[in-house]
Amino acid sequence: MTSAGSATDFDRVILPAIPPVHLRSGEVSALQVTDGLLRGAQIVGRFETSGLVGFKVAAQGRPLRVRVSLSTDEQSVSGWNTGQAQPAGTATRFVQVRSQGRLRQCLLLRGKKTHAQASFDLTPEEIPDDGLICVEVLDITEGDDVCEELRQAVSGRVAPDGVAGLRLNKVVFEEPPAVDFDPDTLDGSRCELSALISSGGLVNLNRQGVRLLRPGMFVVNPVLKDTFGSGEQLTLRLGTRAEPASSLPATWRRVNSELRWLRHATRKLLGTAAPSVARVLGVHDGELGAPDQRVQGNVTELTLAGPVTAPLLVIMTPRSGVLPTLESAISR
Repeated sequence: MTSAGSATDFDRVILPAIPPVHLRSGEVSALQVTDGLLRGAQIVGRFETSGLVGFKVAAQGRPLRVRVSLSTDEQSVSGWNTGQAQPAGTATRFVQVRSQGRLRQCLLLRGKKTHAQASFDLTPEEIPDDGLICVEVLDITEGDDVCEELRQAVSGRVAPDGVAGLRLNKVVFEEPPAVDFDPDTLDGSRCELSALISSGGLVNLNRQGVRLLRPGMFVVNPVLKDTFGSGEQLTLRLGTRAEPASSLPATWRRVNSELRWLRHATRKLLGTAAPSVARVLGVHDGELGAPDQRVQGNVTELTLAGPVTAPLLVIMTPRSGVLPTLESAISR
């Protein structure tokens, strides 16, 4: 055995990730730290509960763009790793994605096969000399900079231990492009794919068009510089759809599904089908006052001052037999 200083022949050689790089396995040497995560071979790993991963990245004094891909499946339940899995239910998961000690974005995931992505930039000052970049995924009830007012607002509406069983599919490190080009308008599904909006995750990542807001609420996230949503104003066009018969009790489904559809069609014909926003809360600051909303026929336009610097939670006013939708977003 030979040695040089404190190193020996038995020391493992650590190869840092060199951007641009897509890390899709928990077996790469760049993954240096895990807490609350079981490593995978085809994915980075699966969270037992709220936890973190730490990667050694050769940033070399450059800013980095980080993309974190999460998803749910049949094992995304509490206790899956001990053989004492709890029933998953249909409650929405509300999680925070943090890095280098700061909250970056929040995600809502609902269902057994949904995908969500968080995207954020790190400045050279946020990356230490050793290149260790940590990504944390925490339940909304954890952490010291989420206001109690928001936690109370979602109490009973979201799943406890929302990170349990989540798949960490991929983490991407790359240099931010000089300029991003984006249109002035995105449809609801593209808003979710871009990580501007999170309303339960996407099953089909190629889907386009209107986005159903099944949880009755959605998150508006801070976005990357020079991308869609980073302008001075963001206008969200919200609509409604009759609730699908499959999501109603069997008796109601058999007897009244057509009547329910006709009622909603009548509201649309009369121009009274527009949804209503009940509250807008900042993750850090709580209630932001009366929402700036304007009704135009069957559409409600919610206007937010931009750019958003911390995640906002928008809670819709519930209406029986009706689901709110995100039609599109306009960035100015």
